[in-house]
Amino acid sequence: YVAVQGAPYGATEDRGVYRSLDGGVTWEKVLYVSESAGASDISMDPKNPRILYAAFWDHIRLPWEVRSGGDGSGIWKTTDGGSTWEQLKKGFPELMGKTSVSVAANSDRVYAIIEADPGGGLYRSDDAGGSWRNVNETWTIRARAWYYTEVFADPQNPDVVWVLDAPAMKSIDGGQTFSRVRTPHGDNHDLWINPTNSDYVINANDGGANVSLNGGDSWSTQQNQATAQFYRVNVDNRFPYYVYGGQQDNSAIAIASQTSGGGIGWKDWYSVAGCESAYLAFDPDDPELNFGGCYMGQISEYNSRTGAQRNIMAYPFLPAALASRDMKYRFNWNAPIIASHHDPDVLYHAGNVLLRTDDRGTTWTEISPDLTRDEDDKQGPGGGPITNEGAGGEIYNTIYYVAESPHDPQTIWVGTDDGLVHVTRDGGASWNDVTPSNVRDGLINAIEASPHDPGVAYVVHNRYKFNDFTPHIYKTSNYGDDWEYIADGIAEEAHVRVVREDPTRRGLLYAGTEAGLYVSWNDGDAWQSLQLNMPLTPITDLIVQREHNDLVAATQGRSFWILDDLTPLQQLDLDAESTDFRLLQPKDAYRVAGGGGFGFNQVNVGQNPLPGAVFDFYVGETNDSTPVKIEIADNAGNVIRSFTSASERDDGVDSMQVKTGHNRFAWNLRHRSVPNVPDAYVFGSLQGRRVTPARYEVLLQQGDRTETRGFNVLPDPRVDATPGDFVAQDALLQSITAELIEITGRLVAVRSVREQVNALLERTDKVDNRDAVEHAGESLTDRLTSMEDSLLQTRTVDGQTVINFPSRLRFHYIYLRGAVDGHEGTVTGGARQMFADL
Repeated sequence: YVAVQGAPYGATEDRGVYRSLDGGVTWEKVLYVSESAGASDISMDPKNPRILYAAFWDHIRLPWEVRSGGDGSGIWKTTDGGSTWEQLKKGFPELMGKTSVSVAANSDRVYAIIEADPGGGLYRSDDAGGSWRNVNETWTIRARAWYYTEVFADPQNPDVVWVLDAPAMKSIDGGQTFSRVRTPHGDNHDLWINPTNSDYVINANDGGANVSLNGGDSWSTQQNQATAQFYRVNVDNRFPYYVYGGQQDNSAIAIASQTSGGGIGWKDWYSVAGCESAYLAFDPDDPELNFGGCYMGQISEYNSRTGAQRNIMAYPFLPAALASRDMKYRFNWNAPIIASHHDPDVLYHAGNVLLRTDDRGTTWTEISPDLTRDEDDKQGPGGGPITNEGAGGEIYNTIYYVAESPHDPQTIWVGTDDGLVHVTRDGGASWNDVTPSNVRDGLINAIEASPHDPGVAYVVHNRYKFNDFTPHIYKTSNYGDDWEYIADGIAEEAHVRVVREDPTRRGLLYAGTEAGLYVSWNDGDAWQSLQLNMPLTPITDLIVQREHNDLVAATQGRSFWILDDLTPLQQLDLDAESTDFRLLQPKDAYRVAGGGGFGFNQVNVGQNPLPGAVFDFYVGETNDSTPVKIEIADNAGNVIRSFTSASERDDGVDSMQVKTGHNRFAWNLRHRSVPNVPDAYVFGSLQGRRVTPARYEVLLQQGDRTETRGFNVLPDPRVDATPGDFVAQDALLQSITAELIEITGRLVAVRSVREQVNALLERTDKVDNRDAVEHAGESLTDRLTSMEDSLLQTRTVDGQTVINFPSRLRFHYIYLRGAVDGHEGTVTGGARQMFADL
């Protein structure tokens, strides 16, 4: 049995209770009330599967109001497995809204939570639904009813019942009194109770899911679930750059895009201005001061260095539960806040008018009239006819998006939640309504002012709140005088939330939709999926981080995702007949310490980008007869590293995996690894030393075809080191490495000679002076072993035995080499002294 609530934004006959008698292969609708009344819950008698109770909810959600309640709300019962149903009315209020029902362990007791006023709360029947009485009217268990209203009877004890709301509530006296159950996150929506052991429960809430093994006294963590839901995304220009966003039901955050460790973890984010619904604005070159929003027009400045925060609302007034017509400004839940491209001290904040400040919010100026439809009949309370909804999500006739032209600070585009597009070309002195002619009511969810042409803009029109899930994207080339529809090719129900134009390649567009990411190379004439390894998830916003050439996506429930290096998309030749051999221009690489880990198998760790220099190339079929080779050479033409896909390779050449088509290969900016002594344990690292910041070339070869590209290895911009520092460091590392390689060679030679002597000693029975020969041989092997022991501690076999047996010369070279290589350019006097001593 399935309780089908139906579409929240439109009438539909799909609502009702469905039954399958063949395990879900086929379904029939067995209970239908009306096109506006959906089945909000269903509960089966634990002792008789033919007895079920269905809760119905008469509702529709409009952009300006949550209508919750009507004739279709109520509780129905069947005793024949759903073939016939009877509505239960005795004891219930006349007008009801959202309802939920749950049968207790003894079958006669049934709980229902009812939205009503008066008369709302928890109802209980002790005669299997024949009659009902209200046992608890506490507002805590029925507040914001359309969002919660969930009841769960304990499957073993009929006196124990749970009600979920912002807090989770539990009663042990049949619902007469409730106590709060602390859960890891608020806004609780679902519960599973083990039918044979009610101490085992699973709670689902707006942060994820968590398990309790003691009836809710303690819970498992939710910090292992990447469920963050971001509305918008912004990035700064630091190195590494940080990603910003407000996450639903959590703080607004900034998080590093790359770390020097094995992944991006808890230590790599911090709180910023605003709350869950925040836009974040700041100077991208100096984001210490950041500006973030919150519902109902709240906006604050946050100093991330001092932790100081101040309210900078244009009119400090929190209009909770008021009709929006009674507000000075109408702000959307996700009200736009942007910093000017041309002067980051200038901020814009949008309500129903556009506000501007150039003194960090001390004073604001209205630079527009009301740019919405300003419809009084859509500016009442946010909910009815029973419960008002005053959280701010239903404030309507608001500006929903603001985009400043990157070419001209006087040109600003504005889109509203009621389907209007305006543009000013004189800084707000005058405004033109340039709404596309076929755009109806709906969100102007995003506007992209082209980075290439000042007259070009892209508008995303989203009508999901009107039960229309089709994609709508429009383009203008003349500041909105004319528009063309460019969403053909996007899936029919993948409504679009955002479009961005690539800042490098004109006409290369990225679209974030309800069903993932799309790309177009021809200005929207054709689209195709760019999902790759990203989970299928709604994309709420996109931004290109220009310095690193990355595409950053905000998702609804899967956190942030980054597509590293857009070069393959930007350099794709659509007119080429084939791409069976091509080396794309690599972007410059930064020499940074660490950062080689990806965190794929770690709990709660984000992935770092590929380390070092990344080479994208295309090849046709590859096999041992036509292997692919990559060589990296310095500016003087000296080959530093060589890689091949051949199964057999020459000395000094490393292996790499190559497949037909597009390949991405990362060179870690290091020389070849130092060879190890066979079977010797290494405490430390024998990886090759890092190259110095300089100009390099990469060669791609397959058969007689070659392509070469130049690129730079840049120093970490956070490091204060001169080119001379890097040269001196490299010279010392070369010397250390040369002596370490010599030690390795001597050890191999010593072992070889000892093996030869031992082999000779096995044949001493054939010589006359056997005793003298054996004595000489044993003396020589003892001296060889002593020599080996001075260079290598053979009794060290792992990281624990390192501290059991004294270190030998080779160990000190390896340690010193790692210490010097780990510095960024500078060499300490202590390192030089240690090398001289060695």
